[in-house]
Amino acid sequence: MQAGWNHVLITGASSGLGRALAEACARPGAMLHLSGRDAARLDAAAAACAARGAEVRARVLDVRDAAAMEAWIGGAGRLDLVIANAGVSAGTGGATEPAGQARRIFETNVTGVLNTALPAIAAMAEQAPGPDGIRGRVAVIASLAAFLAAPGAPAYCATKAAVQRWAEALDASERRRGIRLHAVCPGYVRTPMTARNPFPMPLLMDAGEAARRTLAGIARGRTRIAYPWPTYAMARLLGALPPGLIARIFARMPDKPAGG
Repeated sequence: MQAGWNHVLITGASSGLGRALAEACARPGAMLHLSGRDAARLDAAAAACAARGAEVRARVLDVRDAAAMEAWIGGAGRLDLVIANAGVSAGTGGATEPAGQARRIFETNVTGVLNTALPAIAAMAEQAPGPDGIRGRVAVIASLAAFLAAPGAPAYCATKAAVQRWAEALDASERRRGIRLHAVCPGYVRTPMTARNPFPMPLLMDAGEAARRTLAGIARGRTRIAYPWPTYAMARLLGALPPGLIARIFARMPDKPAGG
């Protein structure tokens, strides 16, 4: 964790990449604000961070609750880094994606990101710059799926594309106010979310390594943080193909399960 990031807020911090990011940011002198929907898992993540010397304030929250998110973020005090990590994933299971599932994915992955980032940006605009001259940073966890319209996970790909483009576009204007936005686009990360995938996941990495790469990219000031490079290049290449050809390619692969 960078020395200037003394006050960090992370959503979806109870497991997977969110927990790995929280632990990577935990150190003596750090204040961590962590949220998640599962109280037991969130308590375990908070305890792990506290064991590393951080002061932790954990809150059971659903990022879809705009009022609760605004109150939580507005009452957190200074925020050097906010990571909008909470997200859900599911596929079609070889059929039409259920309407309720598609709505749930959009509400969590898009509306939930806005419910996190917008109050954070408003709060950061009112605080003094840190030692690096930045008032605050907001990192949005997207995915390499943002660059490929995979027929087996339409809502997931669409939501990740939306928040990736939004964060990158907004960074151009917000940096004039001393606020930075970062679109984080990981490849396959070993988490409970990817454990259900019935297909090969090239260059699958541990959550701790993904957290390290994410924080290193933020520290370097990168607007887009995409990794690993070979998977990123493949996603960009496949994403440039005609949709009909993409559909034929994915028709030969196992389908991501629905639900979850």
